[in-house]
Amino acid sequence: MMIRKLSFAEFDSILSVINNAAEAYRGIVPRDRWKEPYMSAGELREEIEDGLQFYGLMEEKKLLGVMGMQRVNDFTLIRHAYVLTDQQRKGVGQRLLKYILHLSETSEILVGTWEAAWWAVRFYEKNGFVLTSQREKDSLLRKYWTIPERQVETSVVLSINKKKRF
Repeated sequence: MMIRKLSFAEFDSILSVINNAAEAYRGIVPRDRWKEPYMSAGELREEIEDGLQFYGLMEEKKLLGVMGMQRVNDFTLIRHAYVLTDQQRKGVGQRLLKYILHLSETSEILVGTWEAAWWAVRFYEKNGFVLTSQREKDSLLRKYWTIPERQVETSVVLSINKKKRF
């Protein structure tokens, strides 16, 4: 298995992993925010055009998981972290996260996820991230993410400071 930067030529594979893994959020994401597919090709294209760089864990030629990294001012945002459903709980996400943490050029790293996705929150906490306060979360989501207000209301932000951790 190896982790590497993904190219635009792998767009369809990235989209496939995201929509496969997003099935875990069915019934968790507020009904008014869930859609089919979870992420459209147009949405993914916009994210990449806005500077989101994906990294993937490959086994032979199969993409098992993806994690996006985006630099915004003095922060690194982790965005769209997904692992194929049949590969979850096998260390794929953790390997990707460690890779991104070491690759990041900023000391502060943020990740946002759905508040009701307890397993995702727990995953980041087990890897050293700390939940931000409600006030800080609202401010960070409005400043560094481009998401609807309803998503701000139903999400959390976790942070880690590499200088304190490593």
